[in-house]
Amino acid sequence: MNHRPRKRFGQNFLHDPGIINRIVTVIGPRRDDRLVEIGPGRGAITLPLLQAAGRLQVVELDRDLIEPLQTRCDGAGELSVINADALKTDFCALSGDRKLRVVGNLPYNISTPLLFHLLAQSRCIADMHFMLQKEVVDRLSAAPGNGQYGRLSVMVQYRCEVTPLFSIGPGAFQPAPKVDSAFVRLKPWGTLPVTVQDEVMLGQIVRQAFGQRRKTLRNALRGLLDEAQIRSVDVDPAARAEVLGIADFARLADLASGQQA
Repeated sequence: MNHRPRKRFGQNFLHDPGIINRIVTVIGPRRDDRLVEIGPGRGAITLPLLQAAGRLQVVELDRDLIEPLQTRCDGAGELSVINADALKTDFCALSGDRKLRVVGNLPYNISTPLLFHLLAQSRCIADMHFMLQKEVVDRLSAAPGNGQYGRLSVMVQYRCEVTPLFSIGPGAFQPAPKVDSAFVRLKPWGTLPVTVQDEVMLGQIVRQAFGQRRKTLRNALRGLLDEAQIRSVDVDPAARAEVLGIADFARLADLASGQQA
């Protein structure tokens, strides 16, 4: 497939056979899976996934890639191509009678908003396997106290079990990106690790707490909770957001929800 990668779509096409085989093995596609691939590109993992599962839906924004992809996959199985922006795609509408298994080499320039878009639909998703910038995977899996720990860590770990799988060097792609990549598994929890009264408030608390990382919680959460209220749920008002666990944020969110009720 001869297609020049387009910067505006953040295209870096995977071509390393060893990495492709490793990715497909880790995903472990089965015949009854409802698989969706985001950004199939030239079809590096599309073809082996389709051959293994027999059926595959792909979401591809670049219409120039669609016909060559269909030609490459002809006869391998049932390929359904959706020419759309993944950021605007209703993934739950694709799930039918079973939860989706979502895979993809996500464009680095939209990876974070796309993850949040998918988290909002996690009720329809069995698992997700993504190639991402290694720095993003480090943030996804970071624990409290780690310099990479932040809003993305909290909100993803609230929704999913995060398992970094392996790193991928720039040479596996064409063109080679200027950063290392990593492959990660996100598996939505069957039972959430903590419960909150209002998930919107949880998101607001986390966003505001990490908005200025060097601020203490008493200053960062001003307008939502005062110092005494923060202390009332066993959180130190002089602490910074980076040392709080998900359960701490949940207690703060529930308290803030009660104040606004």
